[in-house]
Amino acid sequence: MREIQFRQALGEAMSEEMRRDEKVFLMGEEVAEYNGAYKVSQGMLDEFGADRVIDTPIAELGFAGMGVGAAMNGLRPIVEFMTFNFSLVAIDQIINGAAKVKSMSGGQFDCPIVFRGATGNAGQLSSQHSQNFENWYANTPGLKVVVPSNPYDAKGLLKSSIRDNDPVIFMESELMYGDKGEVPEEEYLIPIGQSVKVREGSDVTLVSFGKMMKVALEAATEMAKEGVEADVIDLRTVRPIDYVAIIESVKKTNRLVVVEEAWPLASISAELSHHIQKNAFDYLDAPIHRVNSKDLPLPYAPSLIEEILPNVKRTIEAINSVCYR
Repeated sequence: MREIQFRQALGEAMSEEMRRDEKVFLMGEEVAEYNGAYKVSQGMLDEFGADRVIDTPIAELGFAGMGVGAAMNGLRPIVEFMTFNFSLVAIDQIINGAAKVKSMSGGQFDCPIVFRGATGNAGQLSSQHSQNFENWYANTPGLKVVVPSNPYDAKGLLKSSIRDNDPVIFMESELMYGDKGEVPEEEYLIPIGQSVKVREGSDVTLVSFGKMMKVALEAATEMAKEGVEADVIDLRTVRPIDYVAIIESVKKTNRLVVVEEAWPLASISAELSHHIQKNAFDYLDAPIHRVNSKDLPLPYAPSLIEEILPNVKRTIEAINSVCYR
């Protein structure tokens, strides 16, 4: 099977869906003439033209609102934010517009729109360009929130997101756009809301999503050298969450560690901790441990970034703690 980059997998997903359905179009800053800030939309302007690959002004509130209106009127927009940090300018259109249209219209209007772009830390970008908003958007009824960790999942999930009749928040990582992985040439879809187990183990359940899967898998590999085998689950989507898969794993391992880049308060890991202790308490042999970013704005200095973000060392410490090692 061929190996392609994460950015190419996303580009293929959008192009295939645009060929399949003329109602699909892409809009955002630098998506057309510049081929995308991260070259995700490379070549799409040449193939689909300026009516379907649309460069916008630096005005997230404006073009997000245009996308919501277009979706309500039967089109299927893909709105690219250069980073989800900039989506805060447009959050009213997403939360009070896209997410609520179906409910407030009594089901008369769907809003089939995808908001996609980069999330989280991407190096020395400092506090205002390094934040995670997966938990913010996952807190909103009416939205679906997808966070892929590899090129295969990225393509299959983006195609499903574009076809979905609900608004989807599709969160990527600038640090993963160059990652390579196996992606079939034939068409495939991955259902939204379905996690995947990427490593089998019986000693501890390790759950993560997005680029933090790299941390989780590296920690699992290091622990295996010491005889501790982790059941590693990639959530892939954080609204809806595949709670059943996590509970079934915890029934086997009796321990849970969640690795998440977001701050700890009101995070996805906090929600998982609540849900698992409520519905699988009798299976737990240790308190649930979370590995989050420390509760601080992310600084600029590389040494401080390493100190604040979740890493392999802290994840191994959490695994050792729940295993009473």
